[in-house]
Amino acid sequence: MDKKLTLSLDKAIIEKAKSYAKQNKTSLSKMIEVYFDSLTSDADDNDHIRATPLVESLCGVIKLPKDFDYKKSKAEYLLEKYK
Repeated sequence: MDKKLTLSLDKAIIEKAKSYAKQNKTSLSKMIEVYFDSLTSDADDNDHIRATPLVESLCGVIKLPKDFDYKKSKAEYLLEKYK
């Protein structure tokens, strides 16, 4: 169940946080909720990496062939980059 919380923060920080939330297509409330959750999660929960809502929204955006060799692709990219 969601519950309302009132916080007192520096106005400049609030404005920067709102801007950041907008750029990442999330709400300030959701950002704070995820942050508090990460601070208070059990040690068992910290054994794996948890994706942020932004990362979760990007999952599945790119479809790669089953035989895609990411190491080869990265090596080719780096060779071209540092020619």
